[in-house]
Amino acid sequence: MSTSVIIHVDCDAFFAAIEQRDHPALKGKPVIIGADPRQGQGRGVVSTCSYEARRYGIHSAMPISIAYQRCPEAVFLRGDFAKYQTVSDEIFGIFNDYTPEIEPISIDEAFLDVSGSLHLFSGAFELGRHLKQTILRRVGLTVSVGIAPVKFVAKIASDQCKPDGLLEVRSQEVLSFLWPLDVGCLWGVGPKTQQALDRVGVRTIGDLAKMQPDFLAELFGENGMHMHALAHGIDPRPVQMEAETKSVSHEYTFAEDTCSLGEIEAVLLKLSEQVSRRLRQNALKGRTLTLKIRLKGFKTHTRAQTLAGRTNFGDVIYRESCRLFKGFYRPGMMVRLLGIRLAHFDDGYIRESLFDDPHESKREHVHQAIDRIKDKYGEGAIRRARSVSPIH
Repeated sequence: MSTSVIIHVDCDAFFAAIEQRDHPALKGKPVIIGADPRQGQGRGVVSTCSYEARRYGIHSAMPISIAYQRCPEAVFLRGDFAKYQTVSDEIFGIFNDYTPEIEPISIDEAFLDVSGSLHLFSGAFELGRHLKQTILRRVGLTVSVGIAPVKFVAKIASDQCKPDGLLEVRSQEVLSFLWPLDVGCLWGVGPKTQQALDRVGVRTIGDLAKMQPDFLAELFGENGMHMHALAHGIDPRPVQMEAETKSVSHEYTFAEDTCSLGEIEAVLLKLSEQVSRRLRQNALKGRTLTLKIRLKGFKTHTRAQTLAGRTNFGDVIYRESCRLFKGFYRPGMMVRLLGIRLAHFDDGYIRESLFDDPHESKREHVHQAIDRIKDKYGEGAIRRARSVSPIH
């Protein structure tokens, strides 16, 4: 068993909790962050919701129309994701007061290796309690904290004690903690895998631990061996301090399915600008462009293109996205969702050529000037004429 001490911190109903913090009248009410429900006819999904809303069976990724049907009296908000990112940055800044070994998982959760910080506190539990109190005092939000010698057990511990909980699983307690739990709690056990395990009589993690590894490998291949190791509390993966950005993407769901090429191109332009701006904010340039197209009936298609060179220019991303879409499009095709993703990055500051391209340099300066204007006056301060459409 590892001698490390790993903490998993998960903010409770993060987006909804921020809105309840900033608007006291929302406290105690079901709050849902996501698309406009439009009296049960809205498109899109729930981003997150408060615990009051979860009592109605509402959860993340649920269609917003179903959420409205289950709780029409809920407060529905589109969300302020720039504000949420700012709060996330505050919380991650607090993490740095406890350890430099931080692995972000998402905007509202992370793993911390606090093995080297325990001498500052009277044990891991006290460190976790102090961390929770600091976040509540400085940010005004509650978090759930799981503590364990390995990552996946810390994650399960934080899930088990939500909301606003603190649970430590010591090395000698790992198996007694894990084995009574539903096997679906394990990483890598999705609904289909759980159904397959249920057919062979495996319902708890303890049941899985008692299975022969060779039998699990026969059923599930390499993943079977991995699940068997996890069931015995074995997880050698360390906290990775800097998770590499793999891709940058944005998506848009139409209010109504559309076959209008004008509306589709306007959305592609908006998405291209959003992806372009995020790339420049992170000094990234990508070479592989993927266009995601979801049609009426939820059937999803992707089309990809390797660009001639790495880019973060919105006009290049837009041009290639339009080309990919027109190669896919057939008259009368009804489009529900579009998404653009750029991947295969290199450092944005590393030159691909020894020779400067004056035209490229001018375009770089123009994009940087536009970014500065948006930073100062907001996203709507400057827009391409073609993007002025009913897109928000």
